[in-house]
Amino acid sequence: MFGLFGGGPKISVDAVKAGLKQGTMILVDVRDKQELHMTGTAKGAIHVPLTVIAAKCDPRSPDCLPAFKDTKLTKVLYCASGARSSNAASLLKRLGHEDVQNLGGLHNWVAGGGEVVNV
Repeated sequence: MFGLFGGGPKISVDAVKAGLKQGTMILVDVRDKQELHMTGTAKGAIHVPLTVIAAKCDPRSPDCLPAFKDTKLTKVLYCASGARSSNAASLLKRLGHEDVQNLGGLHNWVAGGGEVVNV
């Protein structure tokens, strides 16, 4: 299956669940806070809105979140439709993150059997 935004194959929900369990990847919700309150978020996801990705995910920045200091750790991003997560994925790659995947939208997580938790 090919992603609507980004052109490449999307990672499967099962692969993400396995990576989260093994500690080999992190799942990142790049939607706005109000969207999380309306729809919930994927269980195990870290919330980093697209508007702060550059500041919070640059490993050279003193404001970098701990989960983003390791540029080799796989980052799997999602939003509502896949558009913002595609933009965020491109930005993370420019910041030096080596393996960045776009899951697409939260609906892809749900369709693949992923659990959603209320915020």
